[in-house]
This record gives sequence, C-alpha cells and structure tokens, in this order.
Amino acid sequence: MLELYLPILIFISIGVAIGFVSLGASYGVGALLGVHKPEAEKSSPYECGFEAFEDARMKFDVRYYLVAILFIIFDLEIAFFFPWAVVLDTIGQAGFWAMMVFLGILVVGFIYEWRKGALEWE
Repeated sequence: MLELYLPILIFISIGVAIGFVSLGASYGVGALLGVHKPEAEKSSPYECGFEAFEDARMKFDVRYYLVAILFIIFDLEIAFFFPWAVVLDTIGQAGFWAMMVFLGILVVGFIYEWRKGALEWE
C-alpha cells in the first residue's frame, strides 16, 4: 500500500529540492555578481514619479474599503451569473431559486454599501 505513495513522495521531494536550489542559486549569484552601490536616490520611497508626501503607514478612509467590497460584490455576481445563464434550462427551478437567493444576498451587500455612502464622492 505504501509503495503507491512513493511516486508522490519523490515528486514532492524533487519539487522542494528544486525550490531550495533555485533560491540558493539566486542569492548566491546576486551576492557574487551583483553590484551594490546604495544611493539616497535608490533608497528613497517612490510614489508615482514624485516625492512621497505622507507617511507610508497613513490611515485610509473607510470608503476605500467599501469600494473594494463593492467591487467584490459585482465581480462575484458577474462571475457566477454567466455560467448560470448558460445552463439555466438544464438546472431547472432549484437552480433558478438558488441564484435568486445568491442575488438577494448580493443586493443586501449593495444596500449596505449604499447606506454607508460608498457610492457618493466628494
């Protein structure tokens, strides 16, 4: 029984070994051949071509996260809606009502976003 798992063990061992060899080679080659000339310009933070104007650890407005949630809501809806529409005639009433429950949950999320003001820009 255990001999059935031997190819899997060999495959995992070879994969781990290749990973360690490639990591070791990349660090070794970089240390031997890389040119290390740190400058203030290279070490400075980069923000869209101009100097950074705030700390990198600044707090984001909560609307940023609400817009991200809104994107996920619509992305999930589209990702599940097209395959469902293709097989709608074969899945019957159960599939239809399952999608209606799913869309109802997404509508609740959309209403939450709307009430929180994520769709209003200043």
